[in-house]
Amino acid sequence: MFSKLDKYWRHPALYWPLLILFAAATPFTFAPYYHFWLMPLIFGAFVRLIELRPRFAASSAYLFGLTAYTTQFYWIHTALHDVSGLPDLYAVPLTFLLPAYLALYPALCFWLWKKFTLPRGIKTGLVLPILWTLTEFARERFLTGFGWGAIGYSQITPDSPLAGFAPLGGIHMVTLATAFLGVWLVLASDNTARSGKRLLPIILIAALLAAGYTARQTDFTSPDGSRSTVALLQGNIAQTIKWREDQVIPTIQKYYEQVGKTTADIVILPETAIPVMRQNLPENILAQFAEQAQNNGSALAVGISQYTSDGNGYENAIINLTSYQENNQDGIPYYAKNHLVPFGEYKPLPFLTTPLYKMMDMPLSDFRKGGGKQSALMMKNQKIAFNICYEDGFGDELIAAAKDATLLANVSNMAWYGKSNAMYQHLQQSQARAMELGRYMVRATNTGATAIISPKGNIIAQAQPDTETVLEGHIKGYVGETPYMKTGSSWWLMGILTLTALILFIVFPFRLKPRPLGR
Repeated sequence: MFSKLDKYWRHPALYWPLLILFAAATPFTFAPYYHFWLMPLIFGAFVRLIELRPRFAASSAYLFGLTAYTTQFYWIHTALHDVSGLPDLYAVPLTFLLPAYLALYPALCFWLWKKFTLPRGIKTGLVLPILWTLTEFARERFLTGFGWGAIGYSQITPDSPLAGFAPLGGIHMVTLATAFLGVWLVLASDNTARSGKRLLPIILIAALLAAGYTARQTDFTSPDGSRSTVALLQGNIAQTIKWREDQVIPTIQKYYEQVGKTTADIVILPETAIPVMRQNLPENILAQFAEQAQNNGSALAVGISQYTSDGNGYENAIINLTSYQENNQDGIPYYAKNHLVPFGEYKPLPFLTTPLYKMMDMPLSDFRKGGGKQSALMMKNQKIAFNICYEDGFGDELIAAAKDATLLANVSNMAWYGKSNAMYQHLQQSQARAMELGRYMVRATNTGATAIISPKGNIIAQAQPDTETVLEGHIKGYVGETPYMKTGSSWWLMGILTLTALILFIVFPFRLKPRPLGR
């Protein structure tokens, strides 16, 4: 197959269009499409193209990344232009800015790959997946990180055996497995190689899929015997009116009525559901919410912004009104968002970005961090580890709280991105976190995707997006730790991969050098 296709694929008139085409197809591997099988094929075809023109490895990888991330994150334009009101003169180039930056990581991967002088089976079949995973990890960490679009997320679906690696080593182990599958498919499909060389990757593919499937069937955590009903409120407040002064009372009234309609054990409102600073609310508002929930036998958590204790800043918080006392306003248990969105919730380069913010309708764009060590919130018979919106993309940062929790909860407001795929891509990240941490994950969002997710990453129930509704369902409390939780982070995996790459770069080529003939 290779011998026939290579001469065509190598030609520039076909090579570059194919590269762009493969990259443009990557969004279909993620939610809401979930064509998980497509990602290893795309990755393998991408690698094979670069093998045909290694001189252009880094530039080809950059173009692939730029195309892939632009098509995956087109919704940046929605947030900047449609919602925030930034003119296209600025919105269009800024939409390409993030993909242009993210594409540096695939380029770095293949630039490093070219430095290795090894047999193809090792260089492509082992080194490349390792370098790809390391650069994906760096992308998730550097400059606060942006891990969306990691190829491992494409496998977070009930049908992919590779999803079984999530509780073993987190999403980066799934990325590593996906990259291995892609390159091994390339090696196994090469009919120009000897049959013996093709047999090994076939065996490795079978072993990889079997290992993932076995892990997928294994229960690393277990129910603690508790059961709860949950109600997840979806207000469907358009972002363009969310912070308008004339919409404050209608918004509060809407959520108050939704709280009154449910008798679930646990009721959760989305991120910044109440569009007023907590300390600026009339004192009787929170009291009425708490009383309504208590009358229905519910524990209530509300997304709201609040001033910091020193009064000099503000936080994005979820407050627990379960045991609310009107005379103890400062004693309300809460979780405050710690991993903030750069350029959205804080200004990394204020001297450059402040003029742009003045052109956009973007309130509360300079939050304070809540702190890394925050306890789970007790609601009825569940200890809930909350995270807020963007934080759900960072599994390592959720491990500590999850160890002491029986339930995970994400509150989000994805109205910034309209009816785009952003809400579904975010949902898939929650599926990954549920699998990694072995607990139910509930999601309360403003416009979607509001959902209940099982510890196996399966979507148990999901609300219709862009509607005003209350999603009710049942969950079980879970205890125990997955192997990923026991390690505490992804750093151990990155350490092993880095050490392996260094050994292959320094030691292995030296051993391949021919020895001088003795006298």
